[in-house]
Amino acid sequence: MAAHFQTAAAPPLPTPKPTHTIAQTPASEREHERILASYGGSYDDPRLEALTSKLVDRLVAASDRPDQGYKVTILNSGAVNAFALPTGQLYVTRGLIALASDTSELSSVLSHEMAHVLAKHAAIREDQARQAAILAHVEGDMSNDPDVTAFTLAKSKLTMASFSRAQEFEADDMGVAISAKAHFDPYGASRFLTSMERNAELKAGKAALDPRAQDFLSSHPATPERVERAEAAAKQYTSPDNTERDREEYLSAIDNIVYGEDPSEGFVRGRRFLHPKLGFTFTAPEGYTLDNTAQAVIGVREGGTQAMRFDVVRVPAEQTLGDYLNSGWMENVDKSLTEELTINGFPAASAVAQGDQWSFKIYALRFGSDVYRFIFAARQKTTESDRNARETVNSFRRLTLEEVQDARPLRIKVITVQPGDTVESLSHRMSGVDHPTERFRMLNGLDAHAQVKVRDRVKIVVD
Repeated sequence: MAAHFQTAAAPPLPTPKPTHTIAQTPASEREHERILASYGGSYDDPRLEALTSKLVDRLVAASDRPDQGYKVTILNSGAVNAFALPTGQLYVTRGLIALASDTSELSSVLSHEMAHVLAKHAAIREDQARQAAILAHVEGDMSNDPDVTAFTLAKSKLTMASFSRAQEFEADDMGVAISAKAHFDPYGASRFLTSMERNAELKAGKAALDPRAQDFLSSHPATPERVERAEAAAKQYTSPDNTERDREEYLSAIDNIVYGEDPSEGFVRGRRFLHPKLGFTFTAPEGYTLDNTAQAVIGVREGGTQAMRFDVVRVPAEQTLGDYLNSGWMENVDKSLTEELTINGFPAASAVAQGDQWSFKIYALRFGSDVYRFIFAARQKTTESDRNARETVNSFRRLTLEEVQDARPLRIKVITVQPGDTVESLSHRMSGVDHPTERFRMLNGLDAHAQVKVRDRVKIVVD
């Protein structure tokens, strides 16, 4: 839940500067700002900006349209995602960059997105995304039916519409060809698709019911068929000239990149949400998975029978919180059950609302000049659902100075394998992540049986 958004800055271009540019329109500029707002702004890192610009320049020179201009924006998001606008504006998240292991893998993603632009897929997708954004706006209007509000809990972050299966295959084939002609290892695409699939497996069990931000796999499904097609396409371009992976250069560029969420905008650790800049924390109930989006913190319980949303709203200082809850922004509120409360010393109020399929418990807390809102939705109101809501709200408190000082981002650290190091020992050095052994293997492109070798350089996650 962002406190502010960064403004996009044009990445520094390597020397010599390319002569091609992209044509910005008012519509594309608005879409650019919307994307920045949805993905935490731009991620400013001169090394990464120089690397991505250099890769794109090589890919453009090798494409059939060297006159088409592109501009890359690195997004400050831990999600694994990339997409393009019809103008040639390319977006890639730092989460995707952290997952890739060499220049050929990142180039495969960039060339794939360039292919969507060249094949005019992005123009079709832009129309679909615009329609999806309008629908999301309507669904997100809390003045609508509370049943729709529950659906909104599952769609609070803006997403890009999916390409068709045929368009994905076409972009895959074109992307592999462009990468190979630029002398990158053409197998980078199949390796990265495999890494994405493994990344998705670590989220399995919660992804299907988790209303969280869509990642690259949501619109670019890494099916076994797609991996096989990417490998088959790569075989057509295998030659001594097309082997560049530049793993050493790539790892040097991503060393110290932020991994996962940026604590300055609030972050999740297990069931707990902390916002050092705003100075508060709370803990979700057992069985909940939390996700911090640009608009709200979203929580969903395993099984999808309960969900929660936490956000900030503007309430005039002279308006009581009870009056705010009854002011009509949510329908079917039972005004007779609205209560004025004090929670951990903060002025608060609670209310209930009933829809056809969902029951709602709503809390508002005044914290300084801000009012924070908890909205709990349950398929069936029970003693447990009421207790979960109450305990979550009661856990809302100020962060201590020590907690604020300790709120550091997780980062990728590149280290050299020493004698005696193993996958298990290195994964034990990972901090702040679940499934450390599986995550270590995924981040370093190691299958279930592969072992590290002395003097190899590998990625670990540290705080």
